Amino acid sequence: MLGLGKTTANLLHDRKKWQTLMGAAGKIGLKMSDFGQGSSRLREIYDFGSNPGALRMFTHLPSGLADQSALVVVLHGCAQTAASYDHGTGWSTLAGRYGFALLLPEQQHANNPNGCFNWFQPGDTERGQGEALSIRQMVDKMALDHGIDRRRVYVTGLSAGGAMASVMLATYPDVFAGGAIIAGLPYGAATNVQEAFESMFQSPPRPAGLWGDLVRRASPHQGPWPRVSVWHGGMDTTVVPPNAAEIVKQWTNVHGLPTAPTLQETVDGYPRQVWRNAEGEDLIESYAIPSMSHGTPLSVGDADDQCGAAGAFLLEVGISSSYHVAKFWGLAEAPNDAAKDQTSFERASRRSHDIAGDERPEKPPFADPAGEPRSVPVDIRAVITQALRAAGLMKAD
Repeated sequence: MLGLGKTTANLLHDRKKWQTLMGAAGKIGLKMSDFGQGSSRLREIYDFGSNPGALRMFTHLPSGLADQSALVVVLHGCAQTAASYDHGTGWSTLAGRYGFALLLPEQQHANNPNGCFNWFQPGDTERGQGEALSIRQMVDKMALDHGIDRRRVYVTGLSAGGAMASVMLATYPDVFAGGAIIAGLPYGAATNVQEAFESMFQSPPRPAGLWGDLVRRASPHQGPWPRVSVWHGGMDTTVVPPNAAEIVKQWTNVHGLPTAPTLQETVDGYPRQVWRNAEGEDLIESYAIPSMSHGTPLSVGDADDQCGAAGAFLLEVGISSSYHVAKFWGLAEAPNDAAKDQTSFERASRRSHDIAGDERPEKPPFADPAGEPRSVPVDIRAVITQALRAAGLMKAD
């Protein structure tokens, strides 16, 4: 165990790394349109409840959406927008391909200067309060307006969004049939900024029973519990890889499963572990991408198991987490005719887009939750590159 002095020094060092990163990124002062907002497939919804967390609500409904369709809630990372994260991960492409609806909550800078969901603040991470309740109200709005099948509602997110996905699975397990936590943290890992840094950079281990109790106490729900998919890069220095093991530990305990996986296999060249119940159902899966740093794993292309666009913290590694998560949830079935037509159009549009060479930089998704961005015009690419290198997230040439 590290001594108090060593622990404090480590936290200060890591915090300075993030201050360097976000101080530089914050100078950029980009508008939403710089991240594809102007050409986004998303639509903003303004009236969805009391919205105690003061979040924005964006949706995507593919053409030909059937009644009683599934719904996927997608949570962006710090300094991202709903539109930029959707563009990178390809969720709206999959929604059109397989015929399900999307809900994309978006943080406001008035709530968090870096646009992070406040996964570490008790007032936003408890059932019936703050941002967690706002997201729940958005789900209710979608269900009422579009005939969503409430038995097929899922949530996923990256980094701060992944940690917030943990919050939603724990506080509203009666709402979500499954979740996917990408480079995220277990529910209850932090209740303030100091604990957030400690969890991100050190991931202190806790007993499985303690992790499980945090989930069981978060709601009156008694089960069944959501299915959970966990993804993490082995070279992640922003949210260290042991967090993935702690998430698995938390949810295997909640489900009453053994610590050892039922199945270990290789998918698209990467190790996958699976935990099954007595009926043979896959309840938990965990993917490790050994050489990947902090970000969402992508496989970009036109094949059925490919989608999205690479960028900062949207990493082309030859496996699409979005596709495989949708498959794990049972959403990646054969597309209907309307979805096929839309997919053909989207693929042709993307080829035209690639030929035109339209490249858009992405902001980094995870940051010092208490940092202060600034606005000074600078060279966008140079600043992002310099900031990522300073934070140890990009190698020098």
